[in-house]
Amino acid sequence: MDKMKPTFSKGGKLSFLGSTFEAFETFLFVPDTTTRRGAHIRDANDMKRTMIMVVVALMPALFFGFYNTGLQHFAMLGQTASWWDCTWFGFLRVLPIIVVSYVVGLGIEFAFAQARGHEVNEGFLVTGLLIPMIMPVDIPLWMVALGTAFAVIFGKEVFGGTGMNVFNPALLARAFIFFAYTPSISGETVWYAGLSRGAIPVDGFSGATALEQLGTTGTMAYSPMDAFLGFIPGSIGETSTLAILIGAAILLYTGVASWRSMLSVFAGGLLMGWLFQALGVTAYPAWWHLIVGGFAFGAVFMATDPVTSSQTNTGKYIVGLMTGALAVLIRVVNPAYPEGMMLSILFMNALAPLVDYYVVERNVARRKKRVKLAK
Repeated sequence: MDKMKPTFSKGGKLSFLGSTFEAFETFLFVPDTTTRRGAHIRDANDMKRTMIMVVVALMPALFFGFYNTGLQHFAMLGQTASWWDCTWFGFLRVLPIIVVSYVVGLGIEFAFAQARGHEVNEGFLVTGLLIPMIMPVDIPLWMVALGTAFAVIFGKEVFGGTGMNVFNPALLARAFIFFAYTPSISGETVWYAGLSRGAIPVDGFSGATALEQLGTTGTMAYSPMDAFLGFIPGSIGETSTLAILIGAAILLYTGVASWRSMLSVFAGGLLMGWLFQALGVTAYPAWWHLIVGGFAFGAVFMATDPVTSSQTNTGKYIVGLMTGALAVLIRVVNPAYPEGMMLSILFMNALAPLVDYYVVERNVARRKKRVKLAK
């Protein structure tokens, strides 16, 4: 890499690809840049390493998503298959979605970096994996490409790139596809590999997810344990609450995610669920909301986004509680949107700066009052 570096540096033959070279170099090696004056921070963790930790935390949910994709496919056909057969089938079906997401997203990121002459942002290391994990397995690849392009261009680059975006890019990709191509991301056929493309299921088969069943009948055909472990239809990485909690433990142990945001989202959803239960609006236990749909995945990997979530500690509590409560409110009150988590997080992304503003202003006012009393 050191021998090739002059070729891509200023004055070299390929200097116009300097941003691309820098991206690969810092991905492979820790940058050797040091400060010459002022404070010196000696730490091997840079943005890429932080993003990689999030990718590692996503692995349990992703690997279980491979297995569950195959499990649901063979169950739909009335067949039994081994753990390996289910996992391998799911891997082959999910891998193209991941590849399309990364190729399109990173391609746009590299193009913008080269055009602007700045470093390639590292944020898409996580976004490129989040997008496939919140999609149904039978979604057409061209929709994934279109949604990814929309999220990167209009969700990040128009705001200035990673760290400047207002909305979570992965959720923007899902929202774009949801409103532009609703039948391909909702309903009873998209959660099973091959069902929307002519596969013939066994007699009596129902493709409704647990969340759709709760919204229409007030109960679900799956046991709470199956829902917690993830043996239910749903988006690729969202079904297993257990796998998601393992990822949450990794994020909290490494200090990458805020426990305040994470805990507050679960608390807000549970409180709103209890309220509806107390009012007699729902008959099922409030905690069911936490183990079905994308609630747990959103609470752990979306609501904790350090860019689009609240920046103050008090704000994290407020935004987290409102995110969880709003998600359950949408689920129960508006049957047109049985999920609710996507809209809730995007709405609170827009509201988070306002919450932070009032938290800071409140702290300033309290300190001014304390100074006056001291005088």
